[in-house]
Amino acid sequence: MPLDQSFIGRVYPPTEPYEVGREKIREFADAVGDANPAYHDPEAAKALGHPDVIAPPTFAIVLTSRAAQQVIMDPELGVDYSRVVHGEQRFAHVRPIHAGDALTVVVSVENVRAAAGNDIVSTKGEVSTVDGEPVLTAFATLVVRGVES
Repeated sequence: MPLDQSFIGRVYPPTEPYEVGREKIREFADAVGDANPAYHDPEAAKALGHPDVIAPPTFAIVLTSRAAQQVIMDPELGVDYSRVVHGEQRFAHVRPIHAGDALTVVVSVENVRAAAGNDIVSTKGEVSTVDGEPVLTAFATLVVRGVES
Protein backbone atom coordinates (compact mmCIF):
# COMPACT_ATOMS: atom_id res chain seq x y z
CA MET A 1 0.00 0.00 0.00
CA PRO A 2 1.46 3.41 -0.93
CA LEU A 3 2.58 5.71 1.87
CA ASP A 4 0.20 8.48 2.87
CA GLN A 5 1.05 11.76 1.12
CA SER A 6 -0.81 13.69 3.82
CA PHE A 7 2.40 13.31 5.87
CA ILE A 8 4.05 15.97 3.69
CA GLY A 9 4.70 18.91 5.97
CA ARG A 10 4.38 16.94 9.21
CA VAL A 11 6.80 18.18 11.87
CA TYR A 12 7.94 15.95 14.72
CA PRO A 13 8.90 17.08 18.23
CA PRO A 14 12.52 18.09 18.91
CA THR A 15 14.83 15.28 19.95
CA GLU A 16 16.33 15.16 23.40
CA PRO A 17 19.60 17.15 23.54
CA TYR A 18 22.66 15.30 22.31
CA GLU A 19 25.83 16.28 24.17
CA VAL A 20 28.69 16.31 21.66
CA GLY A 21 31.85 14.95 23.24
CA ARG A 22 35.47 15.18 22.13
CA GLU A 23 35.90 11.43 22.20
CA LYS A 24 32.80 10.85 20.05
CA ILE A 25 34.19 13.29 17.49
CA ARG A 26 37.60 11.59 17.56
CA GLU A 27 36.02 8.15 17.20
CA PHE A 28 33.92 9.29 14.25
CA ALA A 29 36.91 10.96 12.55
CA ASP A 30 38.94 7.78 13.03
CA ALA A 31 36.09 5.65 11.68
CA VAL A 32 35.93 7.70 8.47
CA GLY A 33 39.73 7.84 8.21
CA ASP A 34 40.07 11.61 8.61
CA ALA A 35 43.21 12.66 10.50
CA ASN A 36 42.45 16.40 10.37
CA PRO A 37 44.02 17.81 13.56
CA ALA A 38 40.98 20.02 14.20
CA TYR A 39 38.98 16.80 14.79
CA HIS A 40 41.49 15.42 17.30
CA ASP A 41 43.40 18.22 19.03
CA PRO A 42 41.69 21.07 20.91
CA GLU A 43 44.70 23.35 20.40
CA ALA A 44 44.69 22.78 16.63
CA ALA A 45 40.97 23.60 16.55
CA LYS A 46 41.47 26.72 18.70
CA ALA A 47 44.24 27.87 16.35
CA LEU A 48 41.57 27.85 13.61
CA GLY A 49 39.21 29.96 15.73
CA HIS A 50 37.02 27.21 17.18
CA PRO A 51 36.23 26.85 20.89
CA ASP A 52 37.11 23.13 20.90
CA VAL A 53 37.58 20.25 18.48
CA ILE A 54 35.15 20.30 15.59
CA ALA A 55 33.35 17.35 14.04
CA PRO A 56 33.75 16.16 10.46
CA PRO A 57 30.83 17.44 8.36
CA THR A 58 29.18 14.02 8.19
CA PHE A 59 29.20 13.60 11.99
CA ALA A 60 25.72 15.12 11.88
CA ILE A 61 24.38 11.73 10.75
CA VAL A 62 24.75 10.56 14.37
CA LEU A 63 22.06 13.04 15.44
CA THR A 64 19.90 13.21 12.35
CA SER A 65 19.51 9.47 11.90
CA ARG A 66 18.11 9.24 15.43
CA ALA A 67 15.66 12.03 14.64
CA ALA A 68 14.62 10.38 11.38
CA GLN A 69 13.54 7.33 13.38
CA GLN A 70 10.50 9.36 14.44
CA VAL A 71 9.36 9.39 10.82
CA ILE A 72 10.41 5.86 9.89
CA MET A 73 8.85 4.29 12.97
CA ASP A 74 5.65 6.35 12.90
CA PRO A 75 2.98 3.62 12.77
CA GLU A 76 0.56 5.97 11.01
CA LEU A 77 2.97 6.37 8.08
CA GLY A 78 3.39 2.60 7.82
CA VAL A 79 6.98 2.25 6.62
CA ASP A 80 8.20 -1.35 6.54
CA TYR A 81 11.71 -0.72 7.89
CA SER A 82 12.94 -4.07 6.59
CA ARG A 83 12.49 -2.64 3.08
CA VAL A 84 14.20 0.74 3.65
CA VAL A 85 17.27 1.74 1.65
CA HIS A 86 19.05 5.03 2.27
CA GLY A 87 18.76 6.89 -1.02
CA GLU A 88 20.46 10.23 -0.43
CA GLN A 89 21.94 12.38 2.34
CA ARG A 90 23.27 15.93 2.35
CA PHE A 91 24.05 18.60 4.91
CA ALA A 92 23.90 22.39 4.70
CA HIS A 93 26.11 23.67 7.53
CA VAL A 94 25.72 27.06 9.19
CA ARG A 95 28.74 26.35 11.40
CA PRO A 96 30.77 23.32 12.46
CA ILE A 97 29.64 21.10 15.29
CA HIS A 98 31.91 21.64 18.30
CA ALA A 99 32.71 19.42 21.25
CA GLY A 100 30.55 20.72 24.07
CA ASP A 101 27.54 21.50 21.89
CA ALA A 102 24.16 20.33 23.15
CA LEU A 103 22.11 19.81 19.98
CA THR A 104 18.52 18.98 19.16
CA VAL A 105 16.93 18.05 15.85
CA VAL A 106 13.47 18.89 14.54
CA VAL A 107 12.62 16.62 11.62
CA SER A 108 9.89 17.20 9.07
CA VAL A 109 8.56 15.27 6.09
CA GLU A 110 9.35 17.18 2.93
CA ASN A 111 7.90 14.78 0.38
CA VAL A 112 6.26 11.39 -0.03
CA ARG A 113 5.99 9.96 -3.52
CA ALA A 114 5.97 6.73 -5.49
CA ALA A 115 8.40 5.84 -8.27
CA ALA A 116 9.09 2.57 -10.06
CA GLY A 117 7.05 0.58 -7.55
CA ASN A 118 8.85 2.09 -4.55
CA ASP A 119 7.80 4.69 -2.00
CA ILE A 120 10.20 7.57 -1.48
CA VAL A 121 10.21 9.69 1.68
CA SER A 122 12.24 12.89 1.87
CA THR A 123 12.95 14.49 5.24
CA LYS A 124 14.57 17.65 6.53
CA GLY A 125 16.25 17.84 9.93
CA GLU A 126 16.95 21.25 11.47
CA VAL A 127 19.82 20.91 13.94
CA SER A 128 20.26 23.65 16.51
CA THR A 129 21.77 24.19 19.93
CA VAL A 130 19.50 23.95 22.93
CA ASP A 131 19.67 27.78 22.97
CA GLY A 132 18.19 27.88 19.46
CA GLU A 133 21.34 28.66 17.44
CA PRO A 134 21.06 27.05 13.98
CA VAL A 135 23.92 24.65 13.23
CA LEU A 136 22.91 22.78 10.09
CA THR A 137 20.09 21.37 8.02
CA ALA A 138 20.14 17.73 6.97
CA PHE A 139 18.24 16.43 3.96
CA ALA A 140 17.63 12.70 3.55
CA THR A 141 15.82 10.53 1.06
CA LEU A 142 14.72 7.05 2.01
CA VAL A 143 13.47 4.48 -0.45
CA VAL A 144 10.97 1.91 0.75
CA ARG A 145 11.39 -0.89 -1.75
CA GLY A 146 8.21 -2.23 -3.25
CA VAL A 147 7.07 -5.77 -2.68
CA GLU A 148 8.10 -8.03 -5.54
CA SER A 149 5.25 -9.84 -7.28
